[in-house]
Formats: sequence, structure tokens, C-alpha cells
Amino acid sequence: MNWLLVIGGAMVGAPLRYLTDRAVQSRHDSVFPWGTFTVNVSGCLVLGLLTGAATHLQLLLGTGLCGALTTYSTFSYETLRLAETGARLHAAVNVAASVAAGLAAAFAGAALARV
Repeated sequence: MNWLLVIGGAMVGAPLRYLTDRAVQSRHDSVFPWGTFTVNVSGCLVLGLLTGAATHLQLLLGTGLCGALTTYSTFSYETLRLAETGARLHAAVNVAASVAAGLAAAFAGAALARV
């Protein structure tokens, strides 16, 4: 039964990631990967909110939805591409901002969950 919850969440998370990434990136005329940044920080917020949630909710939304929504591999690839194309400042900002914003979102989500 648990694996069905993960699959169900992933079936929503993967297309949501793609659509969100495309929608956000199309609004920015920049080499900075705003779409990936947005889905990763959003996923951190949701995971923070799930702190202490029931196991079935963690499987559905945490592992399934957020697992498919967020993407460390795309973050790494886009950072590498920025550095390779000479946009080293953008690459450094992407790393620093992604880590800082992701942690801040996770802490904010956990704080909201306690309220």
C-alpha cells in the first residue's frame, strides 16, 4: 500500500515540476534557472510542513510529490552549464541562494506546522 502512495504523489509531482518550471522560466529573460529554483524551494517548504505528519501523508506528499517535484540533478546540471558558459557568478548565486532559500523554506514550513 505504501508504494501506491508514493506513486500517486509522484504522478502529480513530476508534471507539476515540468509545468511550473516552464511557466516560471518563461517569465524571466535570464540565464538563471528560476524554474528549478522555484520548484526546489517550494518542495523544501512542503517537506518542512510535513514535519510530524502521519506516515501516509509523508509518503504521498513528501516522498511521492516532493520527490518528483524537486530535483537535485537538474540543479547540479544547470549550475554546471552556467559555469561552463562563463556565467560563473550566476552559478555561484544559484548554489548559495538555493541552499539558503531551501533551508529557510524547510525551517519556515516546520515552524508553520507547529502553529
